[in-house]
Amino acid sequence: MSFTDTGILLDARPHGETHAVAHIFTENQGLRAGLVYGGQGRRMRALLQPGNEVRADWKGREDSLGHFSLEMIGARAAEAMSDRLSLAGLAAACATARAILPEREEHRRSYRGMAVLLNNIGEIDFWPALMARWELGLLAELGFGLTLDRCAATGARDNLIYLSPRSACAVSADAGAPYKDKLLKLPAFFSNAEHAPTRQDALDGLNTTGYFIETRILHLSDKTLPEARQRVVDLLRAEL
Repeated sequence: MSFTDTGILLDARPHGETHAVAHIFTENQGLRAGLVYGGQGRRMRALLQPGNEVRADWKGREDSLGHFSLEMIGARAAEAMSDRLSLAGLAAACATARAILPEREEHRRSYRGMAVLLNNIGEIDFWPALMARWELGLLAELGFGLTLDRCAATGARDNLIYLSPRSACAVSADAGAPYKDKLLKLPAFFSNAEHAPTRQDALDGLNTTGYFIETRILHLSDKTLPEARQRVVDLLRAEL
């Protein structure tokens, strides 16, 4: 079996003395792993950086690890190196995708959303909200979508500013007031595409999606949010 696809390099780890095992989020094949011959060599190390866009040729048996032949399309990692927050955002997105995507399962919409995010990772006033929106879509695509259009308590559709951590449903300001310390924030840009998010809105969004990623998906395998994902929130909070 073989395939050729465009993909985003999520990580690469040493295998033996000279090779590496790479995980690539491909547009049409989903998350795939494969051996990269010579992956620890100087030439390949620059290519095998998280966030890079690659052309991936995979060959192997359906039940095997298989191996990749890779060609660089876009050196996003090198482009992000000059800015600490951009590099942290790129690392966080790759670590999150690696942690929660099931292998060999197509998620084309999430792939395209991630590509848009990484293509804008140099725009600090833009990408944190893009990351929160991408994670929101990723939750929905994996079967853990949030109900954002009506209040879980009253059915109201206006002034929805909270999210219930238990039901993953929106809660209105009035209904949530007595319990606001126990509720998550629902930033307006999650349900209103025309709302221009502030940096605080983006941070609230990342805190909310991070909570549901951890409690709905990662807990099933007794994992927590990747360190890189936690670090980017800490850095954004410090910037505020």
